[in-house]
Amino acid sequence: MTARTQALGRYGEDAAARHLALAGLTVLERNWRCRAGELDIVALDGDTLAVCEVKTRTEHGFQSPTEAVDADKAARLARLAEQWLAERWSGAPPPGGVRIDLLCVIHGRRGAAQVSHLPGAVG
Repeated sequence: MTARTQALGRYGEDAAARHLALAGLTVLERNWRCRAGELDIVALDGDTLAVCEVKTRTEHGFQSPTEAVDADKAARLARLAEQWLAERWSGAPPPGGVRIDLLCVIHGRRGAAQVSHLPGAVG
């Protein structure tokens, strides 16, 4: 991964975290890693745990962020969510359950990023 790609990813994750906080979610953790992979953002939406995958593209990118999550990626995110719960959450899953969200971030040449939050879009 190039430094430019890493910077774009960080930019997108920062924009996504701000978007979630402004929408009233509580960000619990960012960039949680284990041997099996990484979760970009874990947040609470009321009594629901939202595991958030962030996909960032430039405005002239060839692929929409929504196209970047296939069935294999969705299954991996579900396994990672289970592992996060086992390691970080005390007790039973939250009353509202767990959902996997997709945040699509488009970085334009000017102005703020465009962020779309798609709750429960993955799975």
